[in-house]
Amino acid sequence: MQEISDNILSMPYDAGMRTGRPTDQPRTDFGARLTEARLRAGLSQAQLAEKINVDRRMIAHWERRSVTLKPGQLVALATALSTTTDELFGIKPARHTGPTGRVRQVFEQVSHLPRKQQAKVVEFVEAFVLQKAAAQ
Repeated sequence: MQEISDNILSMPYDAGMRTGRPTDQPRTDFGARLTEARLRAGLSQAQLAEKINVDRRMIAHWERRSVTLKPGQLVALATALSTTTDELFGIKPARHTGPTGRVRQVFEQVSHLPRKQQAKVVEFVEAFVLQKAAAQ
């Protein structure tokens, strides 16, 4: 028994690891759409919770149980996830033609830089993409 716990304690932590207690409860339709939008935005439950100023356990609850959210909470979720309330409700999926996840987050940060610095980033990325395309 001691050998097993020593092995667990010596495992390196990976930020992508799933942690916490697994649940037997299936996601609701809304919860599945919320989870999908959160993952597409490249956010953990804790990061999303921080963005909309709620506890992480609320996000987990919303993703797993039938809930009634306040209009302000829905708008905050949609804004934080760069989606629409319609998509969260399953009414009409939004088109996601741009980058997702970490790439989207970085380019969002780049959009706040001065125009001259943005141009340098674009110049570098274009050169990198062209070089990779030529190599293939």
